[in-house]
Amino acid sequence: MENNLAVFFERDLLKLRDEVQNFKDEDNLWRKLEGISNSAGNLALHLIGNINFHIGATLAHNGYLRNREEEFSATHIPREEIITAITALIELVKNTLSNLTPQQLDTVHPIDFLGPKSTAYYLLQFYGHLNYHLGQINYLRRILEG
Repeated sequence: MENNLAVFFERDLLKLRDEVQNFKDEDNLWRKLEGISNSAGNLALHLIGNINFHIGATLAHNGYLRNREEEFSATHIPREEIITAITALIELVKNTLSNLTPQQLDTVHPIDFLGPKSTAYYLLQFYGHLNYHLGQINYLRRILEG
């Protein structure tokens, strides 16, 4: 299962990077429409923070410190900075997930926010979370830029 997770995360993080890159007007990354709470830029920062924390800090033990509030409050971070962060995240996720053993995947995940579940269970949760917000970013880009 770990190789499939690595492949799927990589594929969809590449899509996230493409979505950020495909905004014709960089200012649109930070625009919010009426009734929409988060900009595409904030959603991208949120995904970067979430995955860096839950895979980087928790599984790879890379020392990443998350500032969740800033993921939603930061504005006008340069697009290239976001793309660089996503590119680094792709490597982190590939390396970490590719090296997880079946025993590690079956172990109870060290952070319990949905109840005591396996690491594999939580990785599937994080993957679904990535795709949920990836779809929102795609919609926002198409709505804002036609």
